[in-house]
Parts: sequence; structure tokens; C-alpha cells
Amino acid sequence: MYRQVLVLAVIAAFLCGFPASCARNLNYRPIIGILAQENIEDDPHAQGSSYIAASYVKYLESAGARVVPIHINRTEEEYEKLFNAINGLLLPGGNVDIEKSQFTRAAKIFYELAIKANDASDYFPIWGTCQGLQQLTVLTSNKNLLTLTDTKAVALPLTFSPGGQNSRLFKKFPKDVLQSLSEENITSNFHSWSLSMQNYSSNAKLKRFYRVLTTNTDGKKEFISTMEAYRYPFYAVQWHPEKSPYEWIEKAGMVHTLSAIKATFYTAHFFVSEAMKNHHRFSLQSEEERALIYNYQPVFKGLNSIFLQNYYFD
Repeated sequence: MYRQVLVLAVIAAFLCGFPASCARNLNYRPIIGILAQENIEDDPHAQGSSYIAASYVKYLESAGARVVPIHINRTEEEYEKLFNAINGLLLPGGNVDIEKSQFTRAAKIFYELAIKANDASDYFPIWGTCQGLQQLTVLTSNKNLLTLTDTKAVALPLTFSPGGQNSRLFKKFPKDVLQSLSEENITSNFHSWSLSMQNYSSNAKLKRFYRVLTTNTDGKKEFISTMEAYRYPFYAVQWHPEKSPYEWIEKAGMVHTLSAIKATFYTAHFFVSEAMKNHHRFSLQSEEERALIYNYQPVFKGLNSIFLQNYYFD
């Protein structure tokens, strides 16, 4: 009996990422918000004004989280109420203006709420993927420091920075996953803009705020591919871990190998375990039920679409 209790405590401590005392306070019913963004122009399937690619929903659900869509064009009061009901935020990839869009407006509100909450010991994690990473750099630096790179539809291995494998994000990854990430072309890149190491290094705000975990290069420019904040549970990848198991367009840069899918799981598992440290909740079960993504039906866009399925919102 003692051995069983000890094993459970060790597993919980792994999820927590902090001392075992933290494991007793985990939230095993995490709800993570995914921020919607303006519809892509010329999307023949578009409905309403915004969308979320279903692959991001599946990505979080695969690691034990539920999802609430965060609509654009809402009031600050509505966003603050929702912030206090969810346990983390995912900023997805996409193609909107990361300075002037409604996506950016909402991201800024949640980012500032998360800073304030974490400063008050209310642990609230944020994850950014591709455009999400780019958005975080703009919110932190108050500048758009991105530069063009030749990284549209290409799979790459990660180049780990010194100590990067011992970061909060990567330190619990199995050795074989870290080896695959560093040696195999399994991280899918679908971006034209990147934060170069040169621009990062020349900006004091970014250098103080984010630790560079991995970099990549397009052959000419070295850019940041994975980063985490020093003092806050904010994490971002320029690559797309959600695509390997959940997007199926036949296109360069798409990877469906076992090692790629395994890496996907461990990134999702990490972020969901971070959300488990937050204890926000909806005040009423009826409010929670109305907010969840289960109230919406994804639209199948076809095998030749960059997103296999989208959720659309008014």
C-alpha cells in the first residue's frame, strides 16, 4: 500500500514540475482557452467572423484538457470574467495582423491579465504556436521585430541552446524524444516571418523576459524556434506540434512519423500539466457547459486544406 501511494505521489509530482507538495493541489479538470482569429480571406467554408483550427482543440484534448473558444470582438469585462474561469491560454498559428487585429486586442488583454495574476501568485500559463509566438514577442517588446525567412513548408530538427534540454519545457521529455527533436526533420514550419536571434539579442525587453531554448536557420538567418519566459509560465514554439497527428494535407513540411507524433504528445502533456496548476473555475456548471467547445461543430474543409477542420464563430 505504501508503495502504491509513493508511486502516485511521484507521478503527480512529475505533472506538477515542482516539489511533491505541489502535487496535492493539482486541478485534474483543466479548461484551456484557445483564442479565435479573423477568418482567412477567400475561405469558401467560412462562417461568421472568426475561426479556430480543430487540430489545436484535439492537441489539448489528447493530453487531458477541455477547451473553451475565446471569441474576438468581446468587451474587456467579458474577457476578464472568462480569464477567471479558465486555467490557461493557447495562442494559435494563423495569418492576422499581430499589431492591429481583434486577435491581437484580445491577446493583449489576456496577456496583461496573466502577468498580473502570476505576479499575485495565481499561476496562469500561456502557450503560443507560430503566430502565437510572434504575438507574444510583440506584446512583450511593444514592437514588431519579425523578419522574413524562407521557412514556408519545411520540416527541421531543433538546435538546442546550452541548457535548453534542462528547461522547464523540455527537462521531463524522454531522452529519445529529445534526440529525435535534435536530429530528425520532425518540426513542421509554416511561417514566412520569424524572430531572428539578431533582433532578439538587440532588444533588452525580450532578452530579459524570454530564454531561448532552441533555434533554427533558413540557411541565412538564425531564428528562435522555442522559448520560455524566465519568470512566467509562458511558452512558445515557432513550429507546429499539432500538425503531425491532426492535419493531413500532402505538402512539404508535414511529418507523420512516430517520433514526430510522440513529440507532439509531450509538448501537449507539458502545457496541460502547467494548466493543472491553475484553479480558476466557472461559478456555475451551466456557464461552463455553455462555454465549452462541445457546443460547436467543426467543418470538414477537405484533404487539400491546410486545416482539415475548422470551428467557426460569429
